[in-house]
Amino acid sequence: MIGFIIWIVGLVCCIWCIKDVWNKPKLDKVIKIVLTVALLVCSWVGLAVYYFILKDRL
Repeated sequence: MIGFIIWIVGLVCCIWCIKDVWNKPKLDKVIKIVLTVALLVCSWVGLAVYYFILKDRL
């Protein structure tokens, strides 16, 4: 049960990050698609990398 809750939290955070990526007008669509796929595939690692490294640089 706790694993399912952690998975749901990760999914919600992932959707939040993807929404943030797609709201940045200066990014090319190809980069947006690559970041979306990376966030979906890498889950928690992708979220950490995006939030701590990429968020302010994009």
